[in-house]
This record gives sequence, structure tokens and C-alpha cells, in this order.
Amino acid sequence: MDCLFCKIIAGEIPCDKVYEDEKVFAFRDINPQAPVHVLLVPKKHMRNILECDGETAAALVRAVGAVAKREGLEADGFRVISNCGRNGCQSVEHLHVHLLGGAQLSEKMS
Repeated sequence: MDCLFCKIIAGEIPCDKVYEDEKVFAFRDINPQAPVHVLLVPKKHMRNILECDGETAAALVRAVGAVAKREGLEADGFRVISNCGRNGCQSVEHLHVHLLGGAQLSEKMS
């Protein structure tokens, strides 16, 4: 499989890892859109949120909470986004969740 995120999870491509558990791997985005911009990905390859099962969704939500706490985002809040497909601007076909925070984000979502 020629998946960028699978290669990052496998350690074939370096990253700035911020979290890992048995189901989720999280690392800093190389093109951050906020002071804190972390990508959380399931270790099991899934193309997008449409392929996500309940167990993986729960693991991602738990990981978002853990990373948000570690990054000090609890007090002022943060945004969680998962892009899906071409029209959703998904750039890598491996399910991933963006965790953004550390500053006031725009109310505009596009």
C-alpha cells in the first residue's frame, strides 16, 4: 500500500509524534493552520470516515481528548475536523482528524 499516513505510522517517514495508543497515532501537521494542529489517524487503514467503525470512532474521540489536554487546549477550546472525499478537500486517503487550537479560530468554516 502506498499510503503516506501508513508509512508515517510504520516509522518509514519521520514525523513529530505527539500521541500513540493501540489504535491511534497522532502527529503535528507539517503545514499547520493554527498554533496547535495535530493529525490523529487510526493505525488500521481506512480511506475516510465512511469506512470508520464505532470502535475506531470511539478511539479517535478518546485520543482527541487526551491530545487536547496535553496541548493545553481545554480552557479556551479547539476545533475537530475530518475532511471526506474530493469535495471535502481530503488530501490523504487515510481517515484522519485535524485537531486545531491555541488561538481564536475563524468562525468561517471554508
